[in-house]
Amino acid sequence: MRMEPMPATRCAMLSCDICGATVTSEPDMKAHLLVVHMENEVICPFCKLSGVNYEEMCFHIETAHLEQNEIEQSFERIKAIQYGTSDNKGSSLQCRVEVNSSIFSACASDHPKILVQNLPKNSTLKHKAILSENLAESRQLLKNKGNQSDPSEAKGSIYGTTYSPPECPFCGKIEGCSRDMEMHVRSKHGNLLDTPLKDCGQPVYDCPMCGLTCTNYNILQEHVDLHLEESSFGQGTNSVQCSRDLELAHQLQQEEDRNRRSKESRQEIEEFQRLQRQYGLDNSGGYKQQQLRNMEIEVSRGRMHPCEFHKRKADMMESLALGVDDGKTKTSGIIEALYKYYQNAATDVRHVWLSAAVDHFHSSFGDKGWGCGYRNFQMLLSSLLQNGSYDDCMKGMSVPCIPKIQSMIEDAWKEGFDPQGASQLNNRLQGTRAWIGACEVYTLLTSLRVKCRIIDFHKPTGPLGTHPRLFEWILNYYCSEREGSPKVVCTAKPPIYLQHQGHSRTVVGIEERKNRTLCLLIFDPGCPSREMQKLLKQDVEVSHLKQLRKFVGNLKHKQYQIVSVEGVLSPEEKVARRQASQVFTAEKIP
Repeated sequence: MRMEPMPATRCAMLSCDICGATVTSEPDMKAHLLVVHMENEVICPFCKLSGVNYEEMCFHIETAHLEQNEIEQSFERIKAIQYGTSDNKGSSLQCRVEVNSSIFSACASDHPKILVQNLPKNSTLKHKAILSENLAESRQLLKNKGNQSDPSEAKGSIYGTTYSPPECPFCGKIEGCSRDMEMHVRSKHGNLLDTPLKDCGQPVYDCPMCGLTCTNYNILQEHVDLHLEESSFGQGTNSVQCSRDLELAHQLQQEEDRNRRSKESRQEIEEFQRLQRQYGLDNSGGYKQQQLRNMEIEVSRGRMHPCEFHKRKADMMESLALGVDDGKTKTSGIIEALYKYYQNAATDVRHVWLSAAVDHFHSSFGDKGWGCGYRNFQMLLSSLLQNGSYDDCMKGMSVPCIPKIQSMIEDAWKEGFDPQGASQLNNRLQGTRAWIGACEVYTLLTSLRVKCRIIDFHKPTGPLGTHPRLFEWILNYYCSEREGSPKVVCTAKPPIYLQHQGHSRTVVGIEERKNRTLCLLIFDPGCPSREMQKLLKQDVEVSHLKQLRKFVGNLKHKQYQIVSVEGVLSPEEKVARRQASQVFTAEKIP
């Protein structure tokens, strides 16, 4: 039962919630309920359910038709606002009864009839207000509608008659059922029901954490604060798990570091072993072992007869025992042959300067791939042995074999020469295939009291990585003056030891061509004797000199070092140079 306020000049009127009838007092209302609704059959105004008492019917309406009940009350308030409650109370009540009947009839047409069993007693209807503060806007809207037509026309146009489809009380749109009408009112006129939608022109704010859209900034801020509190709570509850994760990550990082260091260590070891193999420091045997192994391979392939194998083996063992080279790879007389060639031919050459007599030595089975430094020392020493100026320091020495040269360098290290170079080669050369370079040649010559020096051309001095300064230096070494000298000059200068990365050769002369370009004459240990012997023929062809000639464009290594011989050292000078070799550095050409 609902008590509605009445004007102060009228007595209070009570309205029946079931049929809408009005009475003036509570006793009359109780009598009305007893006579009309208790004694008579109670029928649901929405689905025509019957056969239950009043309290059961109230519970049925509250549970099964709550939304229709709320709409009915909303429409009653709208009707009361539209037509007023002071002067036209009687007609207002009558209109409200008709409106309620119309709405109930329309709703009943959309819901099937249901049976209710064991419904609870003493249940009461709960009423909930739908309109709120936006009711003022609704009142203004309905008044505008009322100004356009009379109340009866408005009632007929808005609500329709009994069993007719419901119409929107705000815009008059007709829907097929009450549910569609409810959706229409909520979607199109939500602002009048205090339920604004997103597309109503109000500013909207999106949550940066979950994407929720809000129309009120303060509500959004509270919502974000809840996110932050939840995150903080999650961090607190998961602190143990986080600690475990950090510990696991630390262990994984340590394991990765160990694997990386182990991999780097293996790579360093492999690289070091590769360098040891490359430079003959892997304890795989020296000259003797390699010579025998390669000769056995030649016999197995049918390129050497077993008898020759045993003969060469015997010669090698004798040579090693004496410490003297067996001469199997030596070619003599080339400088003399070159002098004759330039005298009679080479019309494109303006001047040529040749070194003192020198023998050519090439690599053999025992030192192929690593013996170039030893073979170039043999060439240089062969020239010194033929030069009487060096008899005092040579003392009747013969050209030594490679193992003997290794032994001589070790003896020089023991005297104190070049301790840094000795440590790099583990103070041992005999029985190895270790390479030697300009420093070892300088050390050996100095220990023999031969005056020499190392000059380092540490960077290119010409275009395209060339070294014209190297050519100029060698030209100045061989000749004191150019003009007025004969075309071919045989000097008393020893050959020059020439070293670059991975290989070494011997410079035995230099050409100055008619176009003023320079060309070095070089003995290469990699060139076999059969090719060098072609230079000994009477008619030397130009193609035979191709293997000797090296122009500026042919020498493009980044760095070159040369060892030049300049005379004989006194015993005191030898001691001084030995002491200087403690901190020895090569002379660099800028």
